[in-house]
Amino acid sequence: MGTHNHLLSETSPYLLQHAHNPVDWYPWGEEALQKAKETDKPILVSIGYSACHWCHVMEKESFEDEQTAKLMNDYFINIKIDREERPDLDHIYMDAVQAIAGNGGWPLNVFLTPDRKPFYGGTYFPPVKAFNRASWKEVLTGVHNLFIEKRDQVEAQAEELTRHMEQIGVPTQKVNILTADSKEVFTIQQADDIFQNIMKRADKQRGGFSRAPKFPQTFSIEYLLRYYHYTKNEEALKQACLSLDKMIYGGIYDQVGGGFARYSTDAEWLAPHFEKMLYDNALIISVLCDAWQLTGKKLYKQTVEQTIDFIKRELTSEEGGFYSALDADSEGVEGKYYVWGLEEIREVLGEDAQLFCEFYNVSEQGNWEHTNILRALRPLNEFAKIKILDEAKLETILKACLTKLLRQRNKRIRPQLDDKILLGWNALMNIALCKASAAFGNIAYKELALANFKFLWSKFMANDNVLLYHTFKNGIAKYPAFLDDYAYVIKACIHLQEVTSDQIYLQHGLSLAKTVTENFGETIYDHFYYTGKFQTDVIIRKKEIYDGAVPSGNSIMALNLLYLSIITDNREWKERAVNMLTNLSDLAINYPTSFGNWACIIIDQAALISEIAVIGKGFEPLRDELLKSFVPNKVLQCTESSGNNVFPLLSNKQVFSQPLIYLCRNYTCQSPTNNVDTIIDHIRKTSKFNESYNN
Repeated sequence: MGTHNHLLSETSPYLLQHAHNPVDWYPWGEEALQKAKETDKPILVSIGYSACHWCHVMEKESFEDEQTAKLMNDYFINIKIDREERPDLDHIYMDAVQAIAGNGGWPLNVFLTPDRKPFYGGTYFPPVKAFNRASWKEVLTGVHNLFIEKRDQVEAQAEELTRHMEQIGVPTQKVNILTADSKEVFTIQQADDIFQNIMKRADKQRGGFSRAPKFPQTFSIEYLLRYYHYTKNEEALKQACLSLDKMIYGGIYDQVGGGFARYSTDAEWLAPHFEKMLYDNALIISVLCDAWQLTGKKLYKQTVEQTIDFIKRELTSEEGGFYSALDADSEGVEGKYYVWGLEEIREVLGEDAQLFCEFYNVSEQGNWEHTNILRALRPLNEFAKIKILDEAKLETILKACLTKLLRQRNKRIRPQLDDKILLGWNALMNIALCKASAAFGNIAYKELALANFKFLWSKFMANDNVLLYHTFKNGIAKYPAFLDDYAYVIKACIHLQEVTSDQIYLQHGLSLAKTVTENFGETIYDHFYYTGKFQTDVIIRKKEIYDGAVPSGNSIMALNLLYLSIITDNREWKERAVNMLTNLSDLAINYPTSFGNWACIIIDQAALISEIAVIGKGFEPLRDELLKSFVPNKVLQCTESSGNNVFPLLSNKQVFSQPLIYLCRNYTCQSPTNNVDTIIDHIRKTSKFNESYNN
């Protein structure tokens, strides 16, 4: 294929896309960093990911251009980074660019001194001056001249910027509450304030929590569902369901093949950037399971089933791992794989085309760039009434039409698959599968989760069953795992033990939690670093606390430590988690759309945690019935025989001829029963919210 650069031996699809650029790209590593020092050249770091539309645009316009490449090669040591392989570097240099330019995004282009400290950067730059942006060539020349002519100023700015980045993030106060119990720390008033602040951001017509662009913001929806569960506040449920319904019926959801795109470019969920990410779909599956448990709404179960079918069909490896993403573009055109012309639909569907097009908003002129993104403007039952059609018959017709269109679409040139397997994202999908298995009683989903975990545990292990890698492809695992990876895997272990009652998953989770506290933390007052203490190729160790596209590793670790502290009666872990939550509670209350997962933990703690043990032979039906109910504030363990069990919740409980459920708080238990409804009702009645809201 002619010339190539230093990316040719990489495994990341994103890096391989740039392997034949005339730019002399290096991967991040000792070779490039050492060359920058030897040549005393500044480093240009360009960060993106395979499903990023504007990353592709800048590559075609600038990185494939010979003249532009010559400037880059003459003036800089050029390093290409896949942000999904190295989120730690992305976090650091994104902070730098946001401080410099006031905004961030991808592609992320940042200029570093030879010792890796940032001094200038931005996002997308056009090939010629446009959109009030300098051209990329102007930027390259300007930065080169600045570095040569004003080196002292560049070095001083880089030092100042690095100091600034070290101060970004976690609140500095350290709250000593070693003797406090979490039930005294988290209150109903806090939960009410969080709800009010979420609703201030809510779009009450179109769903979601902002203007365009719109992201799913599943943590905010998750919180509203919890708030409704505890308080029976109908406004909370209405906004949560409105948001889910509008997404499911909108263009952000692939009506033909299942699965959600990353976000909508408009306020009405019509036009997405068409990339499909594993983590988005995992998080949406999870919250849809919650919504189904609370409402029993058929639409939510169907959407979960269709989305898992999409994951199995298009993002699952033969070994049981889940791939990362599907590109937005095909044949160089964004969304081409997913959109439809009226004539093509008529050819495929024949006499059913008119009804289908009316339901899915298809017209000759199109609803997006002279073509059609399938979306439903009204729910199926409303449409059936308007058309005076039997709802079940309409559903059957539309389903048959979608099956035909899927067959037709499969003939098209597919978007590129990013087939690297990321540990943390896989764990998020594993959690989603466990939740779907629990909610719907679907054994196949549990089996898929078990096969996935077996794959992860065998392929991502570094040594001694505790140190993990971050990414895997072509038989190779590499890069030390980050806090998110560990946190999500521990949470997956917790869910797997709940749906299987196999204590091996708890043992795995406990060993990983110990690794996190030893390698990512300092004192029990502090949040965890994103990188482990043995990772040395970053200029600073950051502490990520925001719940963004994915939950922060710190918020998930707080949840994990609270859960595991009950499982093991580990007081220090509970204290640490409570301190982490307390230090962030003001932020979570005032800005819940940025701290949604933290907010969910706070409301569950305010409601009080229920410890549930199911003891006795044949406990599985009782366990499975319990799991079908929405009880977010629970810890669940099951065993056939109690005896001197190593876990306090299971230890020394009487075993009867039939399995029984013990409901406990602080290891003090009610009389056991074999009636699940009685247990659920008692949890509701003894919630702190029940006293205030008279449920």
